[in-house]
Formats: sequence, C-alpha cells, structure tokens
Amino acid sequence: MSEDATRTRRSGLIGELSAEFAGTMVLILFGCGVVAQVVAGGALTDGGLGDHDSIAWAWGLGVTLGVYVAARLSGAHINPAVTLSLALFKGFPWRKVAPYALAQTAGAFVAALLVRWNYTETLAAADPGHTIKTQGVFSTLPGNGTLPVSEWGALRDQIIGTALLMLLIFAVTDLLNTPPAANLGPFIIGLIVVAIGMAWGTDAGYAINPARDFGPRLAQFLTGYDGAWRDQHGDLYFWVPIVGPLIGGPLGALLYKLFISRYLPVPEQQEPGRTPRTA
Repeated sequence: MSEDATRTRRSGLIGELSAEFAGTMVLILFGCGVVAQVVAGGALTDGGLGDHDSIAWAWGLGVTLGVYVAARLSGAHINPAVTLSLALFKGFPWRKVAPYALAQTAGAFVAALLVRWNYTETLAAADPGHTIKTQGVFSTLPGNGTLPVSEWGALRDQIIGTALLMLLIFAVTDLLNTPPAANLGPFIIGLIVVAIGMAWGTDAGYAINPARDFGPRLAQFLTGYDGAWRDQHGDLYFWVPIVGPLIGGPLGALLYKLFISRYLPVPEQQEPGRTPRTA
C-alpha cells in the first residue's frame, strides 16, 4: 500500500472517530444536562424545572442531534452496543469496533465533565456531599436509586431495553424495509429513545449504551462522587449498564434478522405495482 493510500485510510478513521466523539458528546450534553436541571435544579425550586417526560424528550432529542452531527462521517453509532451489533450482523469492520467504543466513551466523558462544571454550584447546593441523591445526574442506578430493584433485575432490564433499541434501529435503517424518507432517520431514532425512556425507564434508568453510562460515571468519580461505582444498596453496579447493552444489542439485531430481514424481498422480487423501498 502506498504512503498516500495509508495516510488517506488513517485520516479517514480519524475523521470517523472524531465524529463518534462529537456525536456522543452532543448526546450526553443534552442527556446529563437535562437530568442535572430536573434533579439538582428541581431540588432547589420545589421540582419546578422539569419531570420524567422532559428527561425522556431531552435524551431522545440528544440522540437525534448527535446522530445528525456524526452520521455523514461515521454512521453515527454513538453507542458501543450499536457498533458491536453492526460488526456482528452488518459487516462493520472488527478493527474499528474498539476505536469507535473508545471514541464514544471519551465523548461521553468530556460532555459529563462539562455538565459537572456548569452545574457546580447547583449540585453543591442540592447535594453538598455529592451522594446517591444526585448520582443519577450522570450515571444510572437500579430502580432510579429509590425503588427495590436489584442489580440482576437491572441487568435484565438493560438486556431487554437495548434489544428493543437495536431491533428498531435495524428496522428503520434497512433500505429493504420501509426506512424514513427525507433524512428523517435520526429523528425517528430519537423518538425510539423517547419511547424507551417512557416505557422502560423505571428499573434501570434506560442507559442502553455502555459509553453513555461509563463515561459520565468516570467523570463523576473524578469530580467528587466517591460512590460512583456502587448503587444505593452498596453493590458494585457499574458493570450492569455495560454488560447488559452489549448482550441486548446483538440480541435485538439477531431478532430482526430472524423475524424480518431474512424474509424481505430484494427489489427485483417485489410484487408488481409495489413501490420499491430501496431509495
């Protein structure tokens, strides 16, 4: 391979990783930002700065905007579970899986540091000890830190929630199915996250993304949250929103392959009079 070709390949990967970093950073700026506003700000204003629905919508919009930021360069995975699933079922190069996951986690980490810095005064006033009371601003907890959900119950939740996410992502991005037109794919994916947040947010806070949880969890640990790795029960919990999505993502992709994609007709096999769905 010539030197120019090698340089082009490397710069291409660098651009992809830069996009994954930026896209995930945008996601977390909106996601952790809205939770800081609702949890910390709400504690100081009698809960007047938002609720569960505003959290779900901001996370979904964060996904939409993050995907729009990164889509052209990297495909906007912004989630290691998505990257792994695409490698397993869509031919995404395995050599890029680890670099993508690192870039996504780094973007989430930097975004969480920015949220932590911006909300310094509010977090200190709402929770001077930086305890479990505001830990959920950055990382997830079983039962959202209050309900009687164990780490194993949360693991089950993360597997199911991420499987649902991945099944639906495969559905709306499959050109042989019925993909959204007019560049609306990122918007629909954002709505998927809103729906998951509203329907599957109780047991584990719907991390459904290892980078989304680990990056901010590391950031909060380095900025005063000594209990960041544990849940409200004192158990080591950080592994749950990593392992659960990495199991659930490929499971959802497999379900789509088994139940839908294997039966979709290629364009030349479509019934007469049907509009092709590949454009």
